[in-house]
Amino acid sequence: MELFISDKKLRKVIDDDAACRRQYGVDMVKKLALRLASLRAADCLAVFWPPKSGPERCHELKGELKGTFSVDLKQPYRLLFQATKEPNVPDEHERWKSITSIDITAIEDTHG
Repeated sequence: MELFISDKKLRKVIDDDAACRRQYGVDMVKKLALRLASLRAADCLAVFWPPKSGPERCHELKGELKGTFSVDLKQPYRLLFQATKEPNVPDEHERWKSITSIDITAIEDTHG
């Protein structure tokens, strides 16, 4: 999949290991690298189907964050992203298959 990070501050932290370590710690840098590698290696989001499975636990958020997907990092943090082009497909699995490009939007605790 293609990965984009449109937020300049977030891109700087993700691209700079030292800055990422300072902000999130060593364990988080390792987990973030694993998740980014998994996302880059995937042909589409459906590789992480069914939702909440595998070590990534990829799933779409609900409510006001609908359209935003989440993968686990180091507890309680999640890597959040959106499809760069929202597909108009009614079936959820087919929708995930059609997502081949994402924009990483945040690293945050979505539960607190």
